Amino acid sequence: MNRTARLHALTESLRRAGTRGRTAQQLADEFEVALRTVKRDLAALQAGGLPVWGRTGPGGGYGLTEMSSLPSVNLTAAQALALSAAVSASNQAPFSDSARAAIRKVLDVLDPVARRRAAELSQRIWVDVGPAPHRQVMSVLEQATIDQVTVKLTYTDSKGDTTRREVEPMIFALNGNRWMLVAWCRLRDGIRWFDLTRIQRATATRHPCTGHHVDEIGTPPEFARPIDI
Repeated sequence: MNRTARLHALTESLRRAGTRGRTAQQLADEFEVALRTVKRDLAALQAGGLPVWGRTGPGGGYGLTEMSSLPSVNLTAAQALALSAAVSASNQAPFSDSARAAIRKVLDVLDPVARRRAAELSQRIWVDVGPAPHRQVMSVLEQATIDQVTVKLTYTDSKGDTTRREVEPMIFALNGNRWMLVAWCRLRDGIRWFDLTRIQRATATRHPCTGHHVDEIGTPPEFARPIDI
């Protein structure tokens, strides 16, 4: 999870905690980061104007002094279930951690009866989507695609051969139930498709992409299309 997404999720965690608040250690465990990282994030939220309180000693922790509320969401149990199912089935997809944070926001303000009914119905849906890409790798690729900077990859192909290369991320593509990164590969001097589950390591650089356009990828598969927003 990149820092921007973590700050949003941290805000929602404090909002859900209400007047009880959360300790820094609880927050660090929840987001799988160091204690100093959580405290730095909390300081950033305070500097940004979020009303975060902090208490030391027994019973201390962090919380929100003003419980701002989201507008009510009028979803049926089936609609909430559909959103949850879609998010659960997309753990291999780019920005899946942001999707999970978004659905938590929706469920937090859902009518209690609808939420309880959706929770009951959720037991009637099973999801088995196979292994997901490394979350740390995905966070790097997601941010690099947004920032349009190159990424250094360690990649193992279907034959088991491992190479290290620098690529310019262009698009994420779902192809045959597999999520791929389509990128300009500086090692091969051409466009290559990388199975996300085969990327062992990814490190963003400060080198800007050279401006390869999506049209260079060629004609998409028959039923492929950008997502609707």
